[in-house]
Amino acid sequence: MSDQLTFQDPTTRFPDISPPKQDQPEPGLDAELIPGTDRGEDSYTGTGRLRGRRALITGSDSGIGAAVAIAFAREGADVALSYLPAEEEDAQHVCEIIRGAGRRAVPLPGDLSDPEYCREVVRRAAEELGGLDALVNNAGRQIAVEDIADLTDEQWEDTFRTNIHAMFRVSQAALEHLEPGSTIVNSTSVQAYSPSAHLIDYAATKAAINNFTKGLATQLAPRGIRVNSVAPGPIWTPLQVSDGQPKDALPHFGKNTPLGRAGQPTELAPAYVFLTSSESSYVIGETLNVNGGQPSP
Repeated sequence: MSDQLTFQDPTTRFPDISPPKQDQPEPGLDAELIPGTDRGEDSYTGTGRLRGRRALITGSDSGIGAAVAIAFAREGADVALSYLPAEEEDAQHVCEIIRGAGRRAVPLPGDLSDPEYCREVVRRAAEELGGLDALVNNAGRQIAVEDIADLTDEQWEDTFRTNIHAMFRVSQAALEHLEPGSTIVNSTSVQAYSPSAHLIDYAATKAAINNFTKGLATQLAPRGIRVNSVAPGPIWTPLQVSDGQPKDALPHFGKNTPLGRAGQPTELAPAYVFLTSSESSYVIGETLNVNGGQPSP
Protein backbone atom coordinates (compact mmCIF):
# COMPACT_ATOMS: atom_id res chain seq x y z
CA MET A 1 0.00 0.00 0.00
CA SER A 2 1.33 3.49 -0.90
CA ASP A 3 2.48 5.78 1.88
CA GLN A 4 -0.23 8.45 1.96
CA LEU A 5 2.19 11.01 3.45
CA THR A 6 4.50 10.85 0.44
CA PHE A 7 2.16 9.89 -2.41
CA GLN A 8 -0.57 12.49 -2.80
CA ASP A 9 -2.64 13.77 -5.70
CA PRO A 10 -1.66 17.46 -6.12
CA THR A 11 -5.12 18.35 -7.42
CA THR A 12 -6.72 17.31 -4.14
CA ARG A 13 -3.91 17.60 -1.57
CA PHE A 14 -5.31 21.01 -0.58
CA PRO A 15 -8.91 22.22 -0.89
CA ASP A 16 -10.23 23.68 -4.14
CA ILE A 17 -11.46 26.92 -2.61
CA SER A 18 -14.03 29.40 -3.95
CA PRO A 19 -13.44 32.41 -1.71
CA PRO A 20 -16.43 34.69 -1.13
CA LYS A 21 -16.19 38.33 -2.14
CA GLN A 22 -14.58 40.11 0.79
CA ASP A 23 -12.49 43.12 1.59
CA GLN A 24 -9.83 43.98 4.12
CA PRO A 25 -7.94 47.24 4.50
CA GLU A 26 -4.37 47.03 3.27
CA PRO A 27 -2.20 45.14 4.26
CA GLY A 28 -4.72 42.45 5.35
CA LEU A 29 -4.62 39.80 8.06
CA ASP A 30 -4.54 36.01 7.89
CA ALA A 31 -6.63 36.03 11.07
CA GLU A 32 -9.59 37.54 9.17
CA LEU A 33 -9.23 35.73 5.83
CA ILE A 34 -12.12 33.52 4.58
CA PRO A 35 -11.29 30.71 4.10
CA GLY A 36 -8.13 30.61 6.17
CA THR A 37 -4.78 29.68 4.70
CA ASP A 38 -2.54 26.69 5.29
CA ARG A 39 0.82 28.11 6.35
CA GLY A 40 2.18 24.76 7.51
CA GLU A 41 1.29 25.09 11.17
CA ASP A 42 -0.12 21.55 11.13
CA SER A 43 1.13 20.29 7.76
CA TYR A 44 4.87 21.09 7.57
CA THR A 45 7.32 18.68 9.18
CA GLY A 46 10.99 19.61 9.16
CA THR A 47 14.06 17.40 8.91
CA GLY A 48 16.79 19.71 10.23
CA ARG A 49 17.90 21.00 6.82
CA LEU A 50 18.50 24.53 8.14
CA ARG A 51 19.85 23.67 11.56
CA GLY A 52 21.77 26.59 13.02
CA ARG A 53 20.71 29.11 10.37
CA ARG A 54 19.87 32.68 11.33
CA ALA A 55 17.31 34.14 8.95
CA LEU A 56 15.64 37.48 8.35
CA ILE A 57 12.34 37.14 6.47
CA THR A 58 10.42 40.21 5.30
CA GLY A 59 6.65 40.12 5.04
CA SER A 60 6.70 37.14 7.40
CA ASP A 61 3.54 37.78 9.39
CA SER A 62 1.12 36.13 6.94
CA GLY A 63 0.76 34.27 3.68
CA ILE A 64 3.93 33.05 1.96
CA GLY A 65 6.31 34.79 4.35
CA ALA A 66 4.63 33.20 7.37
CA ALA A 67 4.78 29.77 5.75
CA VAL A 68 8.49 30.24 5.05
CA ALA A 69 9.14 31.38 8.62
CA ILE A 70 7.33 28.35 10.03
CA ALA A 71 9.17 25.98 7.69
CA PHE A 72 12.55 27.54 8.49
CA ALA A 73 11.92 27.09 12.22
CA ARG A 74 10.79 23.49 11.74
CA GLU A 75 14.01 22.95 9.77
CA GLY A 76 16.11 24.29 12.65
CA ALA A 77 16.57 28.01 11.91
CA ASP A 78 16.11 30.99 14.19
CA VAL A 79 14.01 33.67 12.52
CA ALA A 80 13.70 37.47 12.64
CA LEU A 81 10.36 38.64 11.26
CA SER A 82 9.87 41.95 9.44
CA TYR A 83 6.27 43.13 9.04
CA LEU A 84 4.08 46.22 9.24
CA PRO A 85 2.90 47.27 12.72
CA ALA A 86 -0.71 46.78 11.60
CA GLU A 87 0.07 43.07 11.15
CA GLU A 88 1.08 42.49 14.78
CA GLU A 89 -1.70 39.96 15.47
CA ASP A 90 -0.60 37.66 12.65
CA ALA A 91 3.08 38.14 13.46
CA GLN A 92 2.70 37.18 17.10
CA HIS A 93 0.87 34.00 16.08
CA VAL A 94 3.76 33.04 13.78
CA CYS A 95 6.24 33.83 16.57
CA GLU A 96 4.38 31.42 18.86
CA ILE A 97 4.67 28.64 16.27
CA ILE A 98 8.39 29.30 15.80
CA ARG A 99 8.99 29.19 19.54
CA GLY A 100 6.89 26.04 19.75
CA ALA A 101 9.41 24.46 17.38
CA GLY A 102 12.14 25.29 19.87
CA ARG A 103 13.63 28.12 17.80
CA ARG A 104 14.08 31.80 18.45
CA ALA A 105 11.59 34.31 16.98
CA VAL A 106 12.48 38.00 16.84
CA PRO A 107 9.58 40.32 15.87
CA LEU A 108 10.76 43.52 14.16
CA PRO A 109 7.78 45.64 13.05
CA GLY A 110 8.32 48.56 10.67
CA ASP A 111 7.71 49.89 7.18
CA LEU A 112 10.09 48.78 4.43
CA SER A 113 9.19 51.82 2.34
CA ASP A 114 11.29 53.75 4.89
CA PRO A 115 14.99 53.51 3.88
CA GLU A 116 16.13 53.85 7.48
CA TYR A 117 13.98 50.90 8.61
CA CYS A 118 15.50 48.76 5.83
CA ARG A 119 18.92 49.27 7.35
CA GLU A 120 17.75 49.11 10.97
CA VAL A 121 15.84 45.83 10.57
CA VAL A 122 18.99 44.12 9.27
CA ARG A 123 21.12 45.51 12.09
CA ARG A 124 18.63 44.44 14.75
CA ALA A 125 18.11 40.98 13.22
CA ALA A 126 21.85 40.31 13.20
CA GLU A 127 22.21 41.64 16.73
CA GLU A 128 19.31 39.62 18.15
CA LEU A 129 20.17 36.41 16.33
CA GLY A 130 23.92 36.63 16.90
CA GLY A 131 24.59 36.96 13.18
CA LEU A 132 22.80 36.60 9.87
CA ASP A 133 23.32 34.01 7.15
CA ALA A 134 19.94 33.80 5.38
CA LEU A 135 17.78 36.55 3.95
CA VAL A 136 14.36 36.11 2.38
CA ASN A 137 13.08 39.26 0.64
CA ASN A 138 9.39 38.46 0.49
CA ALA A 139 7.45 41.61 1.44
CA GLY A 140 5.30 42.95 -1.38
CA ARG A 141 2.51 45.39 -2.18
CA GLN A 142 -0.18 44.53 -4.75
CA ILE A 143 -3.19 46.73 -5.50
CA ALA A 144 -5.38 45.96 -8.53
CA VAL A 145 -6.21 48.89 -10.84
CA GLU A 146 -8.10 48.02 -14.00
CA ASP A 147 -7.48 51.27 -15.94
CA ILE A 148 -4.08 52.95 -16.18
CA ALA A 149 -5.89 56.28 -16.05
CA ASP A 150 -6.77 55.43 -12.44
CA LEU A 151 -3.24 54.31 -11.47
CA THR A 152 -1.89 57.20 -9.43
CA ASP A 153 1.68 58.39 -9.16
CA GLU A 154 1.46 57.66 -5.44
CA GLN A 155 0.50 54.02 -5.95
CA TRP A 156 3.14 53.49 -8.64
CA GLU A 157 5.84 54.90 -6.40
CA ASP A 158 4.62 53.08 -3.27
CA THR A 159 4.63 49.75 -5.12
CA PHE A 160 8.20 50.26 -6.33
CA ARG A 161 9.38 51.50 -2.91
CA THR A 162 8.04 48.39 -1.18
CA ASN A 163 8.70 45.72 -3.78
CA ILE A 164 12.09 46.55 -5.30
CA HIS A 165 13.67 49.58 -3.61
CA ALA A 166 13.37 47.91 -0.20
CA MET A 167 14.79 44.66 -1.59
CA PHE A 168 17.88 46.52 -2.77
CA ARG A 169 18.32 48.34 0.54
CA VAL A 170 17.81 45.30 2.76
CA SER A 171 20.12 43.15 0.61
CA GLN A 172 22.80 45.84 0.59
CA ALA A 173 22.63 46.20 4.38
CA ALA A 174 22.68 42.43 4.89
CA LEU A 175 25.96 42.04 3.02
CA GLU A 176 27.78 43.49 6.00
CA HIS A 177 26.82 40.31 7.87
CA LEU A 178 26.59 37.55 5.24
CA GLU A 179 29.56 35.19 5.16
CA PRO A 180 30.41 32.55 2.52
CA GLY A 181 27.68 29.91 2.56
CA SER A 182 24.97 32.49 3.19
CA THR A 183 21.94 32.86 0.94
CA ILE A 184 19.45 35.42 -0.33
CA VAL A 185 16.09 34.29 -1.71
CA ASN A 186 13.78 36.84 -3.33
CA SER A 187 10.04 36.50 -3.96
CA THR A 188 9.13 37.32 -7.55
CA SER A 189 5.92 36.17 -9.31
CA VAL A 190 4.37 34.57 -12.35
CA GLN A 191 3.33 38.17 -13.02
CA ALA A 192 6.92 38.85 -14.10
CA TYR A 193 6.30 36.65 -17.15
CA SER A 194 2.54 36.93 -17.71
CA PRO A 195 1.41 40.31 -16.36
CA SER A 196 -2.27 40.79 -15.64
CA ALA A 197 -3.79 43.94 -17.10
CA HIS A 198 -4.92 45.10 -13.65
CA LEU A 199 -1.49 44.63 -12.01
CA ILE A 200 0.90 46.51 -14.27
CA ASP A 201 2.79 48.31 -11.48
CA TYR A 202 3.10 45.11 -9.41
CA ALA A 203 4.11 43.02 -12.43
CA ALA A 204 6.75 45.58 -13.43
CA THR A 205 8.38 45.31 -10.00
CA LYS A 206 8.39 41.53 -10.21
CA ALA A 207 10.16 41.63 -13.58
CA ALA A 208 12.70 43.97 -11.97
CA ILE A 209 13.18 41.48 -9.13
CA ASN A 210 14.01 38.74 -11.63
CA ASN A 211 16.71 40.91 -13.17
CA PHE A 212 17.99 42.09 -9.79
CA THR A 213 18.26 38.48 -8.62
CA LYS A 214 20.29 37.31 -11.61
CA GLY A 215 22.62 40.31 -11.55
CA LEU A 216 23.24 40.14 -7.81
CA ALA A 217 23.73 36.37 -7.99
CA THR A 218 26.51 36.81 -10.54
CA GLN A 219 28.15 39.52 -8.47
CA LEU A 220 28.06 37.64 -5.15
CA ALA A 221 28.80 34.09 -6.33
CA PRO A 222 32.60 34.54 -6.09
CA ARG A 223 32.09 35.56 -2.46
CA GLY A 224 30.29 32.28 -1.74
CA ILE A 225 26.92 33.97 -1.26
CA ARG A 226 24.13 32.47 -3.34
CA VAL A 227 21.16 34.50 -4.61
CA ASN A 228 18.04 32.92 -6.10
CA SER A 229 14.31 33.57 -6.29
CA VAL A 230 10.92 31.88 -6.12
CA ALA A 231 8.06 32.83 -8.47
CA PRO A 232 4.67 32.01 -6.95
CA GLY A 233 1.53 31.68 -9.02
CA PRO A 234 -1.96 32.30 -7.58
CA ILE A 235 -1.49 31.68 -3.86
CA TRP A 236 -4.33 32.33 -1.42
CA THR A 237 -3.15 35.03 1.00
CA PRO A 238 -4.49 38.26 2.58
CA LEU A 239 -2.81 40.14 -0.28
CA GLN A 240 -5.64 39.03 -2.56
CA VAL A 241 -8.50 40.48 -0.49
CA SER A 242 -6.83 43.76 0.48
CA ASP A 243 -7.45 45.01 -3.08
CA GLY A 244 -4.84 42.68 -4.62
CA GLN A 245 -7.53 41.27 -6.92
CA PRO A 246 -10.80 42.64 -8.31
CA LYS A 247 -13.55 41.54 -5.91
CA ASP A 248 -15.51 39.74 -8.64
CA ALA A 249 -12.45 37.60 -9.38
CA LEU A 250 -12.05 36.20 -5.86
CA PRO A 251 -14.48 33.23 -6.18
CA HIS A 252 -12.54 32.04 -9.26
CA PHE A 253 -9.04 32.72 -7.92
CA GLY A 254 -6.52 30.12 -9.11
CA LYS A 255 -9.02 27.98 -10.99
CA ASN A 256 -7.39 28.76 -14.35
CA THR A 257 -4.24 26.79 -13.45
CA PRO A 258 -3.69 23.27 -14.82
CA LEU A 259 -4.19 21.97 -11.27
CA GLY A 260 -7.52 23.78 -11.17
CA ARG A 261 -7.05 25.40 -7.79
CA ALA A 262 -5.22 28.16 -5.94
CA GLY A 263 -2.08 27.23 -4.07
CA GLN A 264 -1.63 27.40 -0.31
CA PRO A 265 1.31 29.28 1.26
CA THR A 266 2.81 26.12 2.72
CA GLU A 267 3.23 24.75 -0.83
CA LEU A 268 5.80 27.51 -1.44
CA ALA A 269 7.88 26.85 1.66
CA PRO A 270 9.88 23.84 0.37
CA ALA A 271 11.25 25.94 -2.51
CA TYR A 272 12.63 28.54 -0.10
CA VAL A 273 14.02 25.82 2.17
CA PHE A 274 15.79 24.17 -0.77
CA LEU A 275 17.35 27.41 -2.01
CA THR A 276 18.53 28.27 1.52
CA SER A 277 19.89 24.83 2.34
CA SER A 278 23.30 23.52 1.31
CA GLU A 279 21.51 21.01 -0.93
CA SER A 280 21.26 23.77 -3.55
CA SER A 281 24.95 24.73 -3.38
CA TYR A 282 25.32 24.74 -7.20
CA VAL A 283 22.12 26.74 -7.83
CA ILE A 284 22.88 30.39 -8.59
CA GLY A 285 20.60 33.07 -10.08
CA GLU A 286 17.73 30.61 -10.53
CA THR A 287 14.00 31.23 -10.30
CA LEU A 288 11.91 28.31 -9.07
CA ASN A 289 8.38 28.59 -10.43
CA VAL A 290 5.72 27.34 -8.01
CA ASN A 291 2.59 28.21 -9.93
CA GLY A 292 0.32 25.21 -10.39
CA GLY A 293 1.52 24.65 -13.94
CA GLN A 294 1.06 28.12 -15.43
CA PRO A 295 3.41 28.81 -18.38
CA SER A 296 6.74 30.44 -17.51
CA PRO A 297 10.15 30.62 -19.20
